[in-house]
Amino acid sequence: MATQAYEKTASNTVKRKGTRGRYDTDFIHGMINKTAVCHVSFLPDPSEPMPIILPMIGKVGLFEASGDEEESIYLHGYVSSRIMRLADEAVKQGQEGLPVCIAATKVDGLVLALTPFNHSYDYRSAVVQGHAVSCDDQDEKLWAMELITNGVIPDRWENSRVPDKADMQSTRILKVKIDTASGKVRTGPPGDDRKDMNNEDVLNSVWTGVVPVYETYGEPRESSYNRVQTIPSHVGDYVKTQSKALRDEAMELTKS
Repeated sequence: MATQAYEKTASNTVKRKGTRGRYDTDFIHGMINKTAVCHVSFLPDPSEPMPIILPMIGKVGLFEASGDEEESIYLHGYVSSRIMRLADEAVKQGQEGLPVCIAATKVDGLVLALTPFNHSYDYRSAVVQGHAVSCDDQDEKLWAMELITNGVIPDRWENSRVPDKADMQSTRILKVKIDTASGKVRTGPPGDDRKDMNNEDVLNSVWTGVVPVYETYGEPRESSYNRVQTIPSHVGDYVKTQSKALRDEAMELTKS
């Protein structure tokens, strides 16, 4: 049975503003899937003390034929990239995989308070820790590529050329098995200190509130070699509906 929530551990428990913490898998996995770019951190080598952070495209899913009971994160990358090589080396050394930490964040509002000290963001975030291995099963790899592609725009996989042998050889998929994870959310209006709320001069001179922040999609622009005269419905409809949905979501999350 799939996990409904991640157990709190020393690694994932939200300490600061703990009431904002989220541990339910639906929220955490949803954040990964909603975020266009995930940031993946890892240690490149014991001799190099500085960690590496890479912006990568990733989506959460369950390839049922794998026999897994829990969802994994699938990351898209190039065949010869360092993170792919390190994942292979970790497995060869008998490890579970390359230890990684993945972060996804959405800013929903700029929270403007009476004093700079209490300014903030309305946001949703998720941090996942796990071990990354190369996805070498060809059926699972192809499934993951479809998952990631349709995560960019739904139905794009079905409306583009199927990858050929060269595509498959130059592309690798990292499968991250999740060990632990947590999320954190802030919503709503500013929160100011009592001394400022009792100061009439400050109240009468400083505007406070929330500026909603959301992604929006522009009108699709054709490439220089495009020969299809009509914008496909899976592109045009998505642009229209998603822009509105993202705006509505941000307005709901930032309301007082």
